[in-house]
Amino acid sequence: MILLLTGFLLLSLVTLAQSNPQSKKITERYFQDADTIKDVTPALQKEDGFTDYEELIGFLEKLQKVKPNMVELSYIGVSQKGYQVPLIHLLNKKTTGEKIKVWMQGGLHGNEPASTEGLLYLLQELVNNPKHEYLLERLEIAAVPMANIDGYLKQDRYAANGLDLNRDQTKLMAPESVFLKKTFSDYKAEVAIDFHEYNAFRKDFSKLSSFGVMSSYDVMLLKSGNLNVPQNMRTLTDSLFSGHTEMALDAHGLRHHDYVSSNKFRGAIHFNQGSNSARSSATSYALTNAISSLIEVRGSKLNRTSFKRRIATTYIVGMSYLTTAYHHVSVVKRAIQVAQISQDSLTVTSLRTVYKDQLQFIDIDTKELIDLDVTIRDASQMQAQLTRSAPAAYLIHKGQIEMIEKLQTLGIQVEQLEQETSYKVEAFKIIEYDRATARYEKMKLQTVKTSLENKSIAFSKGTFIIYTNQKNAPLLAEVLEPEAPNSFVSFGVLETSLNEELPIYRLPKTI
Repeated sequence: MILLLTGFLLLSLVTLAQSNPQSKKITERYFQDADTIKDVTPALQKEDGFTDYEELIGFLEKLQKVKPNMVELSYIGVSQKGYQVPLIHLLNKKTTGEKIKVWMQGGLHGNEPASTEGLLYLLQELVNNPKHEYLLERLEIAAVPMANIDGYLKQDRYAANGLDLNRDQTKLMAPESVFLKKTFSDYKAEVAIDFHEYNAFRKDFSKLSSFGVMSSYDVMLLKSGNLNVPQNMRTLTDSLFSGHTEMALDAHGLRHHDYVSSNKFRGAIHFNQGSNSARSSATSYALTNAISSLIEVRGSKLNRTSFKRRIATTYIVGMSYLTTAYHHVSVVKRAIQVAQISQDSLTVTSLRTVYKDQLQFIDIDTKELIDLDVTIRDASQMQAQLTRSAPAAYLIHKGQIEMIEKLQTLGIQVEQLEQETSYKVEAFKIIEYDRATARYEKMKLQTVKTSLENKSIAFSKGTFIIYTNQKNAPLLAEVLEPEAPNSFVSFGVLETSLNEELPIYRLPKTI
């Protein structure tokens, strides 16, 4: 009995150590709290816990009361548990001239509290600190501080139906995903920032060094390397916005890196760097021809440890993006215009570039910073695998209402034929097919290979036609090309089978 009890206690201690291995010594040595952050947001005004729903609404209502001509509070949808999700809009109506529209979001994952609190702190400063008033002369800001309210209130990553809202940006199966994306699309953001927190100790990290390691970076910046995001937008995001942010972080002594996450590849631990997946916000936003970044602050599962430091980091990054946008309005506007020029080809599937590099960690045993040799799978250097010529338009049978509704939620302009019209089109035929037995994010994934067959088809009145010369056109390849990993076919939104012709057709460009 004593042996069993001892074993249980040891197992409990090991489990606790694995779930939160950060010792007080590591915190004091590397992650001392920020002394510049004032206790002005709800969570900072109490010793334990985080901002609850009533505190959130009260805080935002107070901001509106302070500056009623500048701050507008509205509600964009209702969570699955019945909470109205607030959006706060900052706009100086007295100033004229071109302005950059900025979208800011926090709390999409409910267990990342500093993403919400940091954004609340940033809003507090923008509204109440006179030295920041100038930013609204050239910027318009829409912010959703607590996107996943149901998850946040119980400090759980997922929405009430178990979906990860940052894996739901194209299939749009959660109610929150739909109204968040619809609001984002209607706003037509030109700069978009999604604040998150990351877990500094992943399961794979226990196998590195002698007794395991933990991440040393205060913040990691995630930009999209998706090849359907125009190159000029990727370059501007990386060199200008991310570059300025890195300098700001350096000035405050904060460690940073491009976002990396570990995974197993043929039994070995590799590190994915960056993102190219349209199912998450950084790439989804970038595919609307916007400057887009996802900000991962070190803090998930750390409760209130270094909480002010995490809020300060979020604030510094947010202010850097805002000031960069303020000083480069014409540069951003021009880049978006160039990006919207129709591309001749599109990428359906692609592969990451793989190479050896070093990453910095904290050795849990020695408490020292160490550099480890690792294998990087880099999304900032994607290599096209399957490409196709960009069509002038896609045609979709009029019965496919679910797909059309999702396209419109994604900000895609959809028209309908006013009369029966014949077109020479390319038709997708399924020549290889596999359907997963297990569900991923509530969906049974389909893996397909198609052939394109040239046909002349008389399309009936009411057939949907989606032209590719529009702002959010890069998203079309991601959701309508069947082999794309986040397409409606891949996610099973549009179910199919072997030898079936899809109800999606490509209208080639005329030469």
